[in-house]
Amino acid sequence: MTVTRTGVPFRAYAARPCTLVVCRGCCCGDPRKHPGVDHQGQLDRLEAAAAGSGGRLAVRTTDCLGPCEYANVVVVQPSGAGRRKGGRATWVGWAADDHCTDDILAWAAAGGPGEAEPPATLALQFVRPPNASRARR
Repeated sequence: MTVTRTGVPFRAYAARPCTLVVCRGCCCGDPRKHPGVDHQGQLDRLEAAAAGSGGRLAVRTTDCLGPCEYANVVVVQPSGAGRRKGGRATWVGWAADDHCTDDILAWAAAGGPGEAEPPATLALQFVRPPNASRARR
């Protein structure tokens, strides 16, 4: 078995699902800053989709990701297969309504970055991650 520099077997990366990282920091997910948005309902939908995906989709929440002007932010990380095909983490801004959630789930179900093209309406919401100029290439 071949092991990466981090000590994780390559096999573990191969099985990595498409992962949705949902910001729930200072601005994202805050009903005081974004009233009228069902933040918990959105997270419940994403988690239900992950639970029903047979391991092809994962969801996790994180504290502030940084680009607060685009709240709510969801990062769509590629699966292991998507990464091997060139897929990279894609940041989605203004991800606060049912239509955006539908588009994110449809893209993830189709394989996500590297595996499938995103819905055109979702691509309009892609934002640059903070410090993108320092990102690894």
